[in-house]
Amino acid sequence: MNTVLNVIWLVLSGFWLFLSYMLAGIICCILIITIPFGIASFRIGFYALWPFGRRVVSRPDAGVFSFLGNVIWVIVAGIWIAIEHILSGIALCITIIGIPLGIANFKMVPIALMPLGKEIVDVNDPRAVMV
Repeated sequence: MNTVLNVIWLVLSGFWLFLSYMLAGIICCILIITIPFGIASFRIGFYALWPFGRRVVSRPDAGVFSFLGNVIWVIVAGIWIAIEHILSGIALCITIIGIPLGIANFKMVPIALMPLGKEIVDVNDPRAVMV
């Protein structure tokens, strides 16, 4: 079932979200000082490309620097990508088939806003229960 949802997701919104994250990552890497944000953007972009069957968990070792980095990320790119997730989620929820995908889009808004201090793991990974 995850594969079917991922293929539908890829066609309807995953590819465009992936491109947004890649663009944000490239811009962050060009600015040099924001390279950690670029790396986080690439990581979340690949998650946005194929999300079903994986989860986002908080890293227990993330500290105050992750929080400060997330504040900068929200200003640089996070708010725009979060708005894209919300708009895509609303568009997907208009159709009956797209409702699960729209809900998945809404679940990705927090990771779009605060990607630092998070880790993407497989659903079967023992760390996946750490929410």
